[in-house]
Amino acid sequence: MEDEQKTKEQLISDLQVLRVKIAELEKSQSELMQAEKAFSQSLEKYKNAIGFIINVLALAVEVKDPYIAGHQKRVTDLARAIAVQMKLPADVISGIHMAGLIHDIGKISVPVEILGKPGILSDAEYGIVKNHPERGYQILKDIDFISPVALIIHQHHERMNGTGYPQGLKGEEILPGAKILAIADVVEAICTHRPYRQAMGVERALKEISEHRGVLYDPQAVDVCLMLFRERGFSFKPC
Repeated sequence: MEDEQKTKEQLISDLQVLRVKIAELEKSQSELMQAEKAFSQSLEKYKNAIGFIINVLALAVEVKDPYIAGHQKRVTDLARAIAVQMKLPADVISGIHMAGLIHDIGKISVPVEILGKPGILSDAEYGIVKNHPERGYQILKDIDFISPVALIIHQHHERMNGTGYPQGLKGEEILPGAKILAIADVVEAICTHRPYRQAMGVERALKEISEHRGVLYDPQAVDVCLMLFRERGFSFKPC
């Protein structure tokens, strides 16, 4: 009987300890849920703040050169479509989207008379224009983006064989987002009117990336871009 009583007392004691542990776990779970909610709210505020910064920067360069407004939006649409079709991670797609919207921000330092020049640029003028990826990087490098937006913008004129600018990067030295943005940028530029020439059309743009697939442009991204236009009916929306 004495042993049985001790066993009951031990069970009661163990049960009380278990109840305390359960209460502590419930409290911890509640605190964790509150922390997750606070983090989610903070992240949403951060995303909204970054979105505001992106819009302000885009507007700043678009005021200087109205052509850039439509160009950046159309490039973003195509680059995002390519990234989605390639099934890239959500954060990479988000980075490409943000970079696309302001990829020409560095042109804010280019004189208006050069941006809108109807004729062929001189070597000196072209040198100023070619500096815009570097200028864009310098403007954005200290902003705490989740994705490497500043680097994508810095590299969007690099080419697979090292003939691009500003650093002459090759192959895997170039970020995937920059490779995609480069293709979207070239295709849109060829498709649309520029101050120095008429629009050359979609087929001419697709011919450009096809002929230089794997040489200037990432082969997988080229294949996806061609598929989007020829099989999925992708087209640039008016801006």
